[in-house]
Amino acid sequence: MILGSNSVRETHYDVLFVKEDASYEEIRASYRAAILNSHPDKLNSDHETGERFLRVQKAWEILSDPKSRTAYDSELRDLRQDVVASEDISLDDMIIEDAGEVMELYYHCRCGDNFSVDSLELNQMGYTLMRDGTGIFVRTPDALPAAIVLPCGSCSLLVRLMINPDIKVPIDGYL
Repeated sequence: MILGSNSVRETHYDVLFVKEDASYEEIRASYRAAILNSHPDKLNSDHETGERFLRVQKAWEILSDPKSRTAYDSELRDLRQDVVASEDISLDDMIIEDAGEVMELYYHCRCGDNFSVDSLELNQMGYTLMRDGTGIFVRTPDALPAAIVLPCGSCSLLVRLMINPDIKVPIDGYL
């Protein structure tokens, strides 16, 4: 998912319900399930079902071919980097609330609302928010630094959350 402009743009990975670091086999299995669940001949053929079927086909076309997938992944990285953001922030700039299975990350916007993302959304994008006894950190699919653009919940401002997998945010006095 690409977050920006107060909307979420669906990626080909989202269409097939796979992580960005999914193997060919995982993508293929998800494609087969998705194509069966969205095929217009099997379902009441309405406009939305037909569009979903076409999105699944397009996602498979791109993600099944190693060269087109590499080019697509590069485009996604560039898109995430090129968005004009009001500022760049890091994980340690965010307020982290641990709500049990899901961790919520917030950063206050000057309009009074928040930029936010939770561990489930990060997971859908291929990033894993991890917690050990002393800190919180983000694991990236390729162990390289990354960035995610977050929209404000109310205004049009965006921030770029810079993810460095080597940095751990301390939990209450540890580290």
